[in-house]
Amino acid sequence: MKFLRSRFKIIDWYIISKYLGTFIYTLTVFIVIIIIFDLSEKLDDFLGNHLTIWQVFTLYYAGSIPFYVNMLSPLINFIAVIFFTAKMADQTEIVPILSGGVSFNRFLRPYFISASFIFAANLLSNLFILPYTNQIKNNFENVYMKKNDPTSKQNIHMKLDDNTYIYIESFDSKSKSGFRFMLDNFKGDVLAKKLVADEIKWDSVKRSWKLTNYTVRDIKGLKETFKSGAGATKDTILDMRPDDFSVYDNIFENMSNKDLSDKIRKEKTRGSGIMNDLLFEQYKRYLQPLSAFVLTLIGVALSSRKVRGGIGISLGIGIFLSFSYIVVDRFAKMFSLKGGIPPLLAVLMPTIFFGLLGLYLLRKAPK
Repeated sequence: MKFLRSRFKIIDWYIISKYLGTFIYTLTVFIVIIIIFDLSEKLDDFLGNHLTIWQVFTLYYAGSIPFYVNMLSPLINFIAVIFFTAKMADQTEIVPILSGGVSFNRFLRPYFISASFIFAANLLSNLFILPYTNQIKNNFENVYMKKNDPTSKQNIHMKLDDNTYIYIESFDSKSKSGFRFMLDNFKGDVLAKKLVADEIKWDSVKRSWKLTNYTVRDIKGLKETFKSGAGATKDTILDMRPDDFSVYDNIFENMSNKDLSDKIRKEKTRGSGIMNDLLFEQYKRYLQPLSAFVLTLIGVALSSRKVRGGIGISLGIGIFLSFSYIVVDRFAKMFSLKGGIPPLLAVLMPTIFFGLLGLYLLRKAPK
């Protein structure tokens, strides 16, 4: 028995090294292939914008590669588990382990230890790396790849707080300028202040707004004062940012966790209709890495039995299920943003569905 424990510690390390080694190798191969295809597809755009190789890799691929790694991680994790586990089963390496008195749950331990490393890496990436690399990637795409897309938003109404409302006739995301700006401030149900400006522009250095050709009316009962700033400019601090008026769909991916939490807090007051998008992005960052455990469970339960036809059948089923996971994940997001499903449920839906599938396969796995 002592010898068996010693041997199984060796098997633990063997499975962990095989798991992580296969995962990293397969992920690297897929990333290289994606970069090659992506480069060939976007080469005309890069050349048309007169970008150097250094600019392409520092302004685009520095942000794209972490994005692709995060997107492919569940798929590659699943394929890696199935590939080397099915290979172990095909070479009759699993039968002696289980026949030696080791339970299937104990056999799963090194798999879940490895999955914990992938979970931790994905979680840290979602929280501290991807918001910044996505900003690099999305800024590049918005400037160079979406030049023909509309960059202005029309007729914006927004509630800044319980007493303040603003209106902007049009806002240009590239110049960070708005035209025909109006601000109404109320005390109860009574208008207390009205500010009108021909243009409002974001000053990124001062982190404030600059008003041009403005007028201010202060109303105190029957008394009213009027101040004109015709031809002049005025700096003012308002609880809004250019991102609040962005026309791009990828803006929430760029936000740090603090900015995203602040945006959610403000949206509760403003009610501009983007709360589901914000909550989905926040929940996704924390909960999506759980796929490492779910897909590992399915992969081991599915491929640990030796089958006629070798590892090809297990690998084919695994690829089908991994793409099914991605499809369910995308549909869950669509139903959350467009169909009214609560964001938390939408984020958890693939994990719950495939987790139940994993438990079923675990019951059918060889003991």
